[in-house]
Amino acid sequence: MRVLSIASECAPLVKTGGLADVAGALPAALRAEGVWMRTLLPGYPAVMAALQDVSEVYYFHDLFGAPARLMAGQAAGLDLLAIDAPHLFARPGNPYLDADGRDWPDNPERFAALSWVGAHVGVHGALGWHPQVLHGHDWQAGLVTEYLRQMGGGPATVLTIHNIAFTGSTDPGRIGSLRLDPWRFHMEGYEFYGGISALKAGLMGADALTTVSPTYAAELMTPEYGMGLDGVMRHRRESLTGILNGIDTDAWNPATDPAIRPYRDGNGKAANTAALRAEMGLPDADGPLCVIVSRMSHQKGLDLVPEALPALLEHGGQLAVLGSGDPALEHAFRSLGDRNPQVAVRIGYDEALSHRMIAGGDAILVPSRFEPCGLTQMYGLRYGTVPVVALTGGLADTVINASPAALARGVATGLQFSPVTAGALGFALARLCQLYRDRDTWSRLVANGMDQPVGWDQSARAYAALYARLTAAR
Repeated sequence: MRVLSIASECAPLVKTGGLADVAGALPAALRAEGVWMRTLLPGYPAVMAALQDVSEVYYFHDLFGAPARLMAGQAAGLDLLAIDAPHLFARPGNPYLDADGRDWPDNPERFAALSWVGAHVGVHGALGWHPQVLHGHDWQAGLVTEYLRQMGGGPATVLTIHNIAFTGSTDPGRIGSLRLDPWRFHMEGYEFYGGISALKAGLMGADALTTVSPTYAAELMTPEYGMGLDGVMRHRRESLTGILNGIDTDAWNPATDPAIRPYRDGNGKAANTAALRAEMGLPDADGPLCVIVSRMSHQKGLDLVPEALPALLEHGGQLAVLGSGDPALEHAFRSLGDRNPQVAVRIGYDEALSHRMIAGGDAILVPSRFEPCGLTQMYGLRYGTVPVVALTGGLADTVINASPAALARGVATGLQFSPVTAGALGFALARLCQLYRDRDTWSRLVANGMDQPVGWDQSARAYAALYARLTAAR
C-alpha cells in the first residue's frame, strides 16, 4: 500500500504541536502493516538542510508566485518529498508566524501550494511511485480535494483533523490567487460563512475523515466543540472515524531516556524528583510535585491554575511549570513563581527539560478546555507521572479516572475532572493529595499508568484498515 502523507510540519524536523508528532511517527508505525508512506513537506530551511540522497522530481515554472522544485530524499528516517520554494518557505522561525508572532500574510498561498503539489503527486506520481491514498493533515492540506477535481480526479483521500479550531479561512477575493474554481464557492464546496475555508473544502471533499480520538470525533458534531463546522461534521458523520494517537515509545522510554536518570518502575522516580527539585530551586515537600508542560493558551485551561492552586499547596504539594505562549498567561505564571517558593516557572520550551520534568513529577496537569487527543498525559502514563486531566477529547479516552469503582478493581491510572472550572480542578488537586498520602494506592496508580499501552501499534492497524477499505472501494 502506497500512501502520501501531506503535512505542514513533521517531527523531528519541524514541530509546533501534536500534528508534527503524528506525521513523524506514522510512517514507521505503518511499515509493520505493509504500508509505504512518503511524507510531503514544505521546504523550510530545517527540512532542506536535513535532506539527504536528494533527487529532483519536478520543476514548477510558477508555484504560487515563483519557480519551485519538488525534491525527493531522506531525513530523520523518513522518506520525504520536499517543496523547494524559497519564495514561500525559506523563512526563519515558526512555520506559520513571523518574528512578531503574527501569521505570515501569504499563509493561504503557502499552504495552497502544499495542497496543490500533493494533488499533483497524487495524479502524476513521483519518480515512478504512485500513491494509492493521499492522507492530508489539518487545513494546510485541505485544498487537496479541490485541486484533484480540477486535475480530473486521483487516488483516495483522507483528511485528519488535529484541531478544528484552525479552519484556514481567508477572504473570497483570493479565489484567483489560490487557483480555486469559482463555481465551487458554495456550501457544498469551500465556502464558509462568506469566506474561503481550506479545512471546510477538505471536510466536504475527502473520501474519509479521521480525528485523533473517539471522544473528539463525537464532540466535533456539537456546537460547543465544532467551531462552526459541527453541521458539516454531522453531515459527514458516516465518513468520520476517531483513531487515537500514540506516542513515540522509543523517544519516550524511561528505561533508556538519556535526558533523565533511567528507571523501569515507580521506585526509580525518586532520584528524578529530587533532581528536578534541585534544578528548579524547589525545597523538599511532603506532598506531590505536580508539573505542567504546555503551550500557554486559553484552550489549555492554564488560566484556571492560579485559582485552583491553593488546593495543592495547602496539602504540601508543589508546582513546576514549563511553557510559553499567551503573554498574559506567561506573566501570571511568572508572578506565581515570584510570590510562592513552592512554585517554579520556566518560560520557553526545552525538549530535554520537558523529559526531566515528566520523569521527576509525581503528577502532570492537563486542564484543557478541549483536547483533540493530547500527548503529555500519555507521556505521563509512560513515565509513571499520574495525569490529572479535564474530561474531554483524548484526555477522556486515555486516562482511567480514580473513581471508587476503578480503585476497587485496581485499574485507575489518573484523575479526571468536570466541568472545566477552577473549582473542579481544585477539587481534583485535593483528591490527588489524598491519594498521594495512601502509598499503596499511589503505587498502584503509577504502576497501572506505566503498564498502559500508549504506542502506535493499535492506531497503525486502524489507519491501515481504513486505507484498505478506501482502495478496495475504488
